[in-house]
Amino acid sequence: MSAAALRVVFAGTPEFSVPCLEACRASGVEVVAVYTQPDRPAGRGRKLTPSPVKQAAAAAGIPVEQPESLKSQEARDTLAAYRADLMVVVAYGLILPRKVLALPRLGCWNVHASLLPRWRGAAPIQRAILAGDAESGVDLMQMEAGLDTGPVLLERRTPIGRDDTGGSLHDRLSALGADVLAEGLRRVMAGETLAATPQPEAGVIYAHKLDKAEAKLDFHRPAIELERQVRAFDPWPVAEGDIAGESLRIWAAQAVAREHHAAPGSVLSTGRDGIEIACGEGSLRVTSLQRAGGKRIGATDYLNARPDLRTAR
Repeated sequence: MSAAALRVVFAGTPEFSVPCLEACRASGVEVVAVYTQPDRPAGRGRKLTPSPVKQAAAAAGIPVEQPESLKSQEARDTLAAYRADLMVVVAYGLILPRKVLALPRLGCWNVHASLLPRWRGAAPIQRAILAGDAESGVDLMQMEAGLDTGPVLLERRTPIGRDDTGGSLHDRLSALGADVLAEGLRRVMAGETLAATPQPEAGVIYAHKLDKAEAKLDFHRPAIELERQVRAFDPWPVAEGDIAGESLRIWAAQAVAREHHAAPGSVLSTGRDGIEIACGEGSLRVTSLQRAGGKRIGATDYLNARPDLRTAR
């Protein structure tokens, strides 16, 4: 199959999806349309704002469709009129009904940010960090009616480091997703039929959507769990904790293996290394935080504004 013969409809919405759209364009296929979520209010002024994918598509001169749903006959007719050979879906945010999945000749591919069947669902990146997973990755999946249940075509893996945050892992998986998609397109255009490996039935875990209420740190829990919480929720929704009577956003912290008999949540020590908080097991050294209405600062700057804490031991 020649590149010119492969017509692709791309469906995606957030920044994570943009490298995959660019990979489609760079591969030489014809991206005949881009589907993305309707413009949503954003920023302090709540102004209607186009998605990152819409902005990228507009810059490339690609037609954009923004249906509220794909369930209607009208929406399916619009999609069918593009005569796509393949639909590529990357963090689109809308459910594709069975009738939509059947429209493209080669079906629909999905780039998913986990090693399936672990972390099907909405927030696989953050859930992997929260769970203390040693690695993550991206799967190129042939879509079917179930939620992230389809067979896997290709996969890329990456270790999760102790310094990884939700943001850093997001960016790395976004790039890996573009890489695995480019390989899939290249092989199909070369005439290859990709082997579809069914997902194992064991090991299925759902990555439920993040809730801001999850950001609250409970110092009765082990410090390593709180460290993962801080890392997973950077840059959103950002962990929150009470330190010496003040509610703060916690941007960076490390678990410390320290024996103590202090009450969870109490300040054990302060210094250049940060503010060490007693936890149910070990302690949490906070190094970057944010006061209400303020900006993100280092622990040293915070301690300069809290002389009452500088003598804590």
